[in-house]
Amino acid sequence: MAEPAAVPASPPIAPPAVPSLEQVVPSAQGTPVAAPTPAVPEKPNSGGRIQFATPTYDFGKSKAGEPVKYSFVFTNTGEELLEIKNVRPGCGCTAAGEWTRKVDPGQTGSIPIQVNIAVTWPNGPVGKYVDVDTSDKSNATVRLNIKGVVWKPIEATPQVAMLNNIPAEAPEGVSGIVTITNNTDEFITLSDPESNHKSFVATIKTNTPGKSYQLVIKAVPPLSAGSFQGQITIKTSSTNTPTVSVTAFATVVAAVMVTPAQVTLPFAPLTARLTPAVTIKNNSTNLLTLSEPSVNAKDVEVQINELEPGRTFVANLKIPEGFEIAQGEKVELSIKSNNPQFPLIKVPITQMHRPTPPALAPGVQIKPVPSAALANPASAPGALAKPVATPNGTGN
Repeated sequence: MAEPAAVPASPPIAPPAVPSLEQVVPSAQGTPVAAPTPAVPEKPNSGGRIQFATPTYDFGKSKAGEPVKYSFVFTNTGEELLEIKNVRPGCGCTAAGEWTRKVDPGQTGSIPIQVNIAVTWPNGPVGKYVDVDTSDKSNATVRLNIKGVVWKPIEATPQVAMLNNIPAEAPEGVSGIVTITNNTDEFITLSDPESNHKSFVATIKTNTPGKSYQLVIKAVPPLSAGSFQGQITIKTSSTNTPTVSVTAFATVVAAVMVTPAQVTLPFAPLTARLTPAVTIKNNSTNLLTLSEPSVNAKDVEVQINELEPGRTFVANLKIPEGFEIAQGEKVELSIKSNNPQFPLIKVPITQMHRPTPPALAPGVQIKPVPSAALANPASAPGALAKPVATPNGTGN
């Protein structure tokens, strides 16, 4: 039996080729285009990254007048250089020292901050902040906070005693009260107050022995209208606060006040009737009586109305249209008073005058401009003719 013929072996079948991203891909119109390159995601820690050990510093309790200092420490947790671009305090009492400008990855830096607590700050909680601008893309601005409690062993409230509208004749009725409180556990005593201004006197009254007191400040005559201030100093038995200082500020008013002190009229002559008013206020202890109001000018009338008996008056003037005060003429409102210091109250009345035009040189005359020239300025004598365009681009 014959053996069957050998069947030749088939060639191996190659697997289908898988196109790569770099291969050309046909577009919808049949034109081959390059396949898009996928975006590489950014690493989460790329760039400089800032991280503070603590963004808030609590200084606890601090005595008024003593500055609070603290350095905020931070670390660059990123993979590139970190830059501190700026440090911006939130108020004038907070300041930044020389901070670390650039920090390499894994390294640390510091930002020193100082809060200047003034002696005038009241007892109680306080909070300040600074803003830090960085190159950290995810944390471009970081706010750092400083908080705590301001504490005074001995506190004066208020720090400034205001004595307003003191009558020059009788200032005894006006006084300023300041409370002095001992916040410590020790028993303290206060000495007699001392003033560096002769017009202020002060006395101490005890509310609670060793703990609470009242400082009474008064102004004493002779006084003149205006304002002035002084410093009241008190020595204490406390070693923490050996002295307490309080500022006293006073405003003194005259026995009789006139407002306004001068009546000023518009340009002469008046184009309409005017009715200006003058207020007279009595600040003395006695009642004021006014009589016989008058103005030394023709056709000007004046009438007094008593708003508050013996205290406040208004003098109403009626000035006619066309009224004019001549250059150099003295016009005033006069009112008689029963106050011996002000037997005659006088208020000047002035008026503005238009400036005189400058004189022309001899022989110079101003020619009137014709109305037609005002309507058409180009037709006025001496007006320049408008250039006419020519074919070569020049004007005639």
